[in-house]
Amino acid sequence: MNRIVERQDLSENVVRMVLEAPEIARKRRAGQFIILKIDEKGERIPLTIVDSDAREGTITIIFQVVGKTTAVLARMNAGESLSDVQGPLGNPTEIENFGRVVCIGGGVGVGVVYPLAAALKKAGNHVTSIIGARCKSLLILEQEMKQVSDRLIVATDDGSYGFHGFVSAVLQNMIDAGEKIDRVYAIGPVPMMRVLANLTRPYGIKTIVSLNPIMVDATGMCGACRVSVGGKTKFTCVDGPEFDGHEVDFNLLSNRLRMYSEQEKQTMEAHRCECHGK
Repeated sequence: MNRIVERQDLSENVVRMVLEAPEIARKRRAGQFIILKIDEKGERIPLTIVDSDAREGTITIIFQVVGKTTAVLARMNAGESLSDVQGPLGNPTEIENFGRVVCIGGGVGVGVVYPLAAALKKAGNHVTSIIGARCKSLLILEQEMKQVSDRLIVATDDGSYGFHGFVSAVLQNMIDAGEKIDRVYAIGPVPMMRVLANLTRPYGIKTIVSLNPIMVDATGMCGACRVSVGGKTKFTCVDGPEFDGHEVDFNLLSNRLRMYSEQEKQTMEAHRCECHGK
């Protein structure tokens, strides 16, 4: 059992939790994730480890309510416990001094890019971070990102805060201005990552994306998380979660993510009815 130490609403439908997980806290590195189950009959869901405290024996996760499991998790409070938390899983981010890097996070993806920016900054890189959301009220971790970046640019789709437009437009402006960029990390919705990978490809700027496909056992055995990278089948849980964005088949990824959308919608609706009936 893993106790919830803290719970905080970051924005509409986005929650930050601190969990007791001493073994994971000691071993975790930037880019890795956990698989958690709320109870014995619950589904297994992957969530990125945003931060950890080895001394306190805790890890931090940030998630968005998108289905039944995350809806149930969001209603839990500090002091309650989860049935199972496994990790750290996946390959850690390749961290070295690349030079000038740009870390881009969209929506809840800001929570995933935060530990990467922190690790890259610690390794001596000049870090420019670009974070975006549909509007100001949905923006998360602005101050935290500012602390681990040499420069932070905020973008909102509706122009309610910061740059008016998409994060891709900010990056294009940097390229057009002749700024030297040695590597880009792009994490967020699949359409956003696809656009950014297509944007950087003509300039030869290596672009790393973090994928979060359907995942079940997280050991490479079930094959649910398979993706196509460079024309080869890869399993996100053991080969990723990070890949070269220029080699990812985003069409296949998008189609696979939609495979169970109708069942997910029905399950979420049934859950809402259960909650309203209580």
